[in-house]
Amino acid sequence: LMPSFQNFPTGFRAVVFGSSGGIGREMFNILEVEPACGEVAGFSRSTVPAFDLQDEASIEQAVASIAAKGPVHLLVDATGLLHDGQMQPEKSISAVDPQLIARSFAVNATGPLLLLKHFHHLMPRHERSAFATISARVGSIEDNRLGGWYGYRASKAALNMFLKTASIEIARKRPLAVCLALHPGTVETPLSAPFAGDRTLLSANKAARLLLDVIDSADSGSSGSFFAYDGQEIAW
Repeated sequence: LMPSFQNFPTGFRAVVFGSSGGIGREMFNILEVEPACGEVAGFSRSTVPAFDLQDEASIEQAVASIAAKGPVHLLVDATGLLHDGQMQPEKSISAVDPQLIARSFAVNATGPLLLLKHFHHLMPRHERSAFATISARVGSIEDNRLGGWYGYRASKAALNMFLKTASIEIARKRPLAVCLALHPGTVETPLSAPFAGDRTLLSANKAARLLLDVIDSADSGSSGSFFAYDGQEIAW
């Protein structure tokens, strides 16, 4: 079985945040059997230690639990919030609720930034490494043609800005690091399936494999970029 990862060091270490979600679970499972991957750790609300994007102390505990083992070459943030029992994406401006907007930002933008805040120092200085966060095409300002979904769109646009900004800082000390925002497509998961309409649905496994291929093939020159699952760059 040939490693599908061509551009990471042999025996590389990986961490998946949101490893109980649709895409995150598939990424974790793929990495667990990947010959080139020496170790993968997964974190979610149900792992030990448990991790919650809205609880910075839990992120610090997750870091502490793996920091002693050495550098981490691949950090994947597969978290995200579009809807749940408390909130639905806004169809119009009259549905905007500032508390729900704040919650969208806390989970979709600030949370991933806190992951980078606490984890970037575990990325090796002189080996290839990657941080990838699941963004969304609807976070593209240029691509916005339908309107609606105020909180989700704006929080993903903010995530993209955080990612771009962090990529510049990280490159100064880690020139081989790649920071990517990724659009997974419309995936058969509880997050996006209710809103699929007539779009083609990708299985979570297929989306995870495609996204991992994009991460592996991206070079440091494309750090701070926004890619779709098919490798096409998306306008900010």
